[in-house]
Amino acid sequence: MHRPVADGNQPYNTLSIRALDQSHHMHPFSNQQDIISEGGVRVITHGEGVYLWDSEGERLFDGMAGLWCVNIGYGRKELADAAARQMEELPYYNTFFRTTTPVAAELAAEIASVSPNNLDRVFYTNSGSEANDTNIRLARLYWKRLGRPERKAIISRQNAYHGSSIGSGSLTGLNFMHDIAGMPIADVHHAPAPFWWRDGRGQTLEEHCIWALDELEATIRHVGAENVAAFIGEPVQGAGGVLTPPPGYWRGVQEICRKYDILLICDEVVCGFGRTGHWFGSQTYAIEPDIITTAKGLSSGYLPIAASVFGDRLASVLMDRPGPMNHGFTYSGHPVAAAVALENIRILKRERIVERVGEETGPYFQAKLRELLDHPLVGEVRGVGLMAAVELTRDKEGRTPIEPVSSLATPVRDLCFKTGLITRGVRDSLIFSPPLVISKDEIDWLVKRLRDNLDQFIG
Repeated sequence: MHRPVADGNQPYNTLSIRALDQSHHMHPFSNQQDIISEGGVRVITHGEGVYLWDSEGERLFDGMAGLWCVNIGYGRKELADAAARQMEELPYYNTFFRTTTPVAAELAAEIASVSPNNLDRVFYTNSGSEANDTNIRLARLYWKRLGRPERKAIISRQNAYHGSSIGSGSLTGLNFMHDIAGMPIADVHHAPAPFWWRDGRGQTLEEHCIWALDELEATIRHVGAENVAAFIGEPVQGAGGVLTPPPGYWRGVQEICRKYDILLICDEVVCGFGRTGHWFGSQTYAIEPDIITTAKGLSSGYLPIAASVFGDRLASVLMDRPGPMNHGFTYSGHPVAAAVALENIRILKRERIVERVGEETGPYFQAKLRELLDHPLVGEVRGVGLMAAVELTRDKEGRTPIEPVSSLATPVRDLCFKTGLITRGVRDSLIFSPPLVISKDEIDWLVKRLRDNLDQFIG
């Protein structure tokens, strides 16, 4: 698939697009002056399967599935057709005033059919950030209606990513996200999370797990368990560096939450809809959450849609008793986005994509990446299913951090980008999250290209 034209007649004018972008577009998570000094943005024009093309006709292998989200790959006409049909039938109506649409109701049932732990009630939002803001409100409202309004604290974790709005950004445990006054908001606390490669030197993996659980319980006691509404965590910490939990960690978290009667929220924005080889990361790690956050893979990123999903524990208080939920968004349950998400889930089911990740491509991907452990610059490979991190080091034995941080990962990432492979650098690691439709041959190509590029930095 090669379409280096904008309207069927004229080629894309890269310089013109860059000029418009530079004059009018403020990019997220970017330093605008860096973009200018580097000659402007790369203009992505179209995609097919696991590949993207830019305005110069260069092909890129998308090793990140956009932003962890294009699960069924690019160019799926079924999703475009679903959007077009819904546009013609009913392009928009809200779900505020005792109304719904057929597709919003159908999607809610479809989400319930695949969700873990009998979670079958859906509150629609438009992004993971909005869904996690919603989760703060759900948890606090739950305890307020039970006559415990003092239970409003939320325990999150260091290295967590839960969004970038004021509320969800406060839940995020990355310090650079708290660079403005008032963040994090009051009553949000961050406990250490397990990161064995960096923080567990001198510990076995089991010892590091025990340490992380002890730190979580100590944080709860410091805040006062009687003040804590909920704990929130990603099954695998994605943007924090694909930090996989050590064996027994999530079992321990659940025991702590039950001990102190704390709601358990699993942020499944990255892990959900097949990324870990199950429909949800909660299933991969035998977690029984009270609430899950969904977004990204819900529509494979084709249209913005997200949801908070919960079960009887919250529904019995928030839905089955009198009292309004004074919260929502103009586009909650947007019918076109819902139609696309509904078809996306049906494709995942029909083509058994989730099962294929769990049984075939996920294990193959992890095994192939672990072949890089013989490389002098690779200290650790961690991951599950089709998400992974390759930790770079110049000191395999002592695991001394690279100084300055990212001074190796960023140049390797940039070389990968120049040679047709999209990856992402997080501190000293390169992270991957390819579309779930990736083939074994494509996995082989990705790993070889990464090895070849790493070779350029030996010495």
